[in-house]
Amino acid sequence: MESLGGGEASGLRAQPAPRLYGTATSSASPHPQGAREARSSTPCRTYGAVAVLCFINLLNYMNWFIIPGVLLDIQKHFVLSDSEAGLLQTVFISGLLLAAPLFGYLGDRYSRKAILSVGIVLWSGGSLSGSFLPGQYSWLFFLSRGVVGIGVASYSTIAPTIIGDLFVKDQRTRMLSLFYVFIPVGSGLGYVLASTVTEATGDWHWAFRIMPCLEAVALTLLVLLVPDPPRGGMEEQSKAGGSRTRWCEDIKYLGKNWSFVWSTLGVTAMAFVTGALGFWAPKFLFYTRVLHHLQPPCLQEPCDSSDSLIFGALTVVTGIVGVLVGAEIARRFKKRTPKAEPLVCAGSMLAAAPCLYLAIILAQRTILVAYVFLALGELLLSFNWAIVADILLSVVMPSRRGTAEALQITVGHILGDAGSPYLTGLVASALQAVHGDSSLWLFRSLQYSFFICIFVDVLGGACFLVTAFHMEHDLPPTPAIEES
Repeated sequence: MESLGGGEASGLRAQPAPRLYGTATSSASPHPQGAREARSSTPCRTYGAVAVLCFINLLNYMNWFIIPGVLLDIQKHFVLSDSEAGLLQTVFISGLLLAAPLFGYLGDRYSRKAILSVGIVLWSGGSLSGSFLPGQYSWLFFLSRGVVGIGVASYSTIAPTIIGDLFVKDQRTRMLSLFYVFIPVGSGLGYVLASTVTEATGDWHWAFRIMPCLEAVALTLLVLLVPDPPRGGMEEQSKAGGSRTRWCEDIKYLGKNWSFVWSTLGVTAMAFVTGALGFWAPKFLFYTRVLHHLQPPCLQEPCDSSDSLIFGALTVVTGIVGVLVGAEIARRFKKRTPKAEPLVCAGSMLAAAPCLYLAIILAQRTILVAYVFLALGELLLSFNWAIVADILLSVVMPSRRGTAEALQITVGHILGDAGSPYLTGLVASALQAVHGDSSLWLFRSLQYSFFICIFVDVLGGACFLVTAFHMEHDLPPTPAIEES
């Protein structure tokens, strides 16, 4: 049982190079050492590790979306325009982008648990420190969000690869589905926490001061309960492995893997849409209620945050249902064709586009219908969270998955949600500058800027269709294992 944790106390000491696909020799053992070590862990410990990783993922995404939950208050406290407020998410994602390739490289070579621990300390400390800054130090608040992004990069890059090394096939799909459920759930609870804490205390800063207590618990659980399994240890690999590959060779391999390339572009489009909607939707809904005379304008903090609470609840519910339903559809469809996963991703994104369009257009007439179509759009987009991870784990060999995760995160964020909140805010600010900041144009400025998301959503669906065309060809060959 303890064989999984043999290297856990070694910190960042280099671990043995993993075995690569397709390196079987005539003396290959039918039960390679890595597989024996991975399978020696008890089911209780293995599922306990997944539970801890899911809990940390929940806290991870709560941290992402606390700011949109109290965006109006933050704008008033630091005196930020919409375009400047959008830069908060850009700085956060930029920190993630700068750190993700480094963490991916380290995650393929050193103790993943030690790297995750450092990441939790970084994002927790950055979030806490930002809550004590006075209004004249907005630049320090931006800097603190960059530090949070650096810490988050370690977890987003490495955690899925640990789950991938604890399970295989359908079981891995189910565990990844459970793990990725906590992306929308954590996102939604981030809005809920921000809204409820601000309402209870009358001060938005306390939303950022509660999280470090939960993250300290998460760090303790990570150290005590999560193993660092051999890379690819649960997969039927040959004992006679190849030598460690260089980073540039890994990048070259991934660049020729067209399923990885096109699915990464699809993920990028999804990140663009969810990033913009997640950041600006609560404020858009607030302006919608002001337009319908259901809510007075916010003139001083704290602002009414009930829209954040409602949107957060919708995100939680649609996220849970969407991830589980999407993964189950892909699992059943996969029995008919190996192209199932990218086809489900393509279908869900193409179906989400008209739902989001109707939500944006009909909001001016009735807010209830807008909520209905917004919920449908979120539900369809949530289909993909677990599936895209399974696509990567299916088409990339184990020894390169950390690098692949890091590269996908880097591209997905730099072209996706690093810029989409800023671009949306920039367009909104430009429209307000031309037409004024009346209630109507505060609403319309965001309404028109959201049309960019619809276009990108359709492009993402097309990228997943191309992924389906290449999927069968890019699946790694099953290693030859000689029977004893």
